[in-house]
Amino acid sequence: MAFAEGERMLIEHIAKKELRNSSSRSAILAEFLKADKHLTSEDLYKIISTKIPTIGIATVYRSLHLFCECGIARELKMKDGISRYEPLLGHEHHDHLVCRKCGKFIEIIDEELEEIQKKIADKHGFDLNNHKMELYGLCSECS
Repeated sequence: MAFAEGERMLIEHIAKKELRNSSSRSAILAEFLKADKHLTSEDLYKIISTKIPTIGIATVYRSLHLFCECGIARELKMKDGISRYEPLLGHEHHDHLVCRKCGKFIEIIDEELEEIQKKIADKHGFDLNNHKMELYGLCSECS
């Protein structure tokens, strides 16, 4: 389901930008949406290059950029300088705990936290339509 929706969104976005669609981009999208973790462009390249050995890392990087532009993915820029990407389709909204030492992400799905964030926005007369929250520290293995 997420792949079909993602492919539709990507095709519409590509058409608006007057780019051509490619089977490689579709394969990258399928592998990206199957992943159950936050991926770097290098992580995704390693996965897709086993299926399409002729693909280049630049194609993967450009595809991830397109996925972010059209709302399929979100880029998480980390303090270590390495961007990680997560799918937005087929995933419940969540926030993150991020380990400063090993870079591990822990996804937080917490209704109480969501209500607090909404109350803060309301208190300041802010019409909240989207957000992301990242809390940095050390994970249990690194502390």
